[in-house]
Amino acid sequence: MMDEMMKQFITEHQNNDVRLLALQAKRYPDIDMNLAIRQISGRQKIKHKVPLFYQSDDVLYPQRLSLEQASSETTAIYKSTICEGVAFVDLTGGFGIDTFFISSKFKESVYVERQKELCQLAEYNFQVLKTQNITVVNAHAEDYLNKMSMVDCIYLDPARRSDSGKKLVFLSDCEPDVENLLPLLRQKAKHVLIKLSPMLDITTIVKSLPGISDIHIVAVENECKEVLVELNSEESGKIKVHAINFASNDNNQKFDFDLEEEDSAVAIYANKFNSYLYEPNSALMKSGAFKLIAQRLKVKKIHPHTHLYTSDEYISGFPGRTFRIKQNWGNSKKEWKEHLKNIAKANIAVRNYPLKADELRKKLKLSDGGDCYLFACTTIDERKVIIECEKV
Repeated sequence: MMDEMMKQFITEHQNNDVRLLALQAKRYPDIDMNLAIRQISGRQKIKHKVPLFYQSDDVLYPQRLSLEQASSETTAIYKSTICEGVAFVDLTGGFGIDTFFISSKFKESVYVERQKELCQLAEYNFQVLKTQNITVVNAHAEDYLNKMSMVDCIYLDPARRSDSGKKLVFLSDCEPDVENLLPLLRQKAKHVLIKLSPMLDITTIVKSLPGISDIHIVAVENECKEVLVELNSEESGKIKVHAINFASNDNNQKFDFDLEEEDSAVAIYANKFNSYLYEPNSALMKSGAFKLIAQRLKVKKIHPHTHLYTSDEYISGFPGRTFRIKQNWGNSKKEWKEHLKNIAKANIAVRNYPLKADELRKKLKLSDGGDCYLFACTTIDERKVIIECEKV
């Protein structure tokens, strides 16, 4: 708990560089500088990540790593929309953001965490935030799972960092080991929700975790943040994929499909560029629905391995960015010189192209930014081209 002197100090220095502040500790002998710096750093990180927590001056923050691994308010609220019932258990409580938001859909909730300090912080913060339906338990996930009664929903977010701080991706490397716990998880809950690394391949997930009913790929501002998998007691045999991108302007984009639909989908390929170019958002790219999006929205794909699309008529609601095509040209220096003579800066992206964006920018001698967008890609007839666009 913080006294008024500490709160005032944190408020006065909340925008300061904490590294410089640490060097000035001797100037403030009455202040617990370690606590102050952790609070200031935590508030700086949480301001946009979890605005609801930021609104309270009394919330206490954990060490940096626990805060970095915590979900954002946007993704935590999304999880709460796919969970409901009477009893809920979060087996990997951490900072408690997911527990806090998901618990709003349940009468009784249990936060389980192996680190005692995090448990103490969570219990205190839940009181500060006036949440009365959460019980805090200091225990290992596996131990609690073995002893617990049947509940409506279990959520877990396996730790994806080694003791040295290295990021881990594979399920078998994470703690707790979800693959080994899966039979017991399904035995103890009607609904299991697991947060996985956004680096994991969808095919690998499906093979590793049999019985998945839904996969949620969650992006925020076109950055893939989370992959969530659901396992329900009633299996339909089909896996539904939900690719969603949350945007700050509330222009959220969602694309839902059955996983097997992509296998049977047929894309039409473009033999020329039309009026508009479409770039899928990161959630759709992660989902792998490359043929299905073309089939559903009646857009033409540029190449089997070039995940860009084109159409003559404007397609409203495409899950990604839309551009108006101005011109396109080939891969020779002569054509580059001719078409770039009036362009000094551009936003460059490459898709199925032999150079990286920075390498191409250097060759084209262009600065970054501006209103011009250049896409370098390979077409259906294996030509290397550059498409000049403006954003719609």
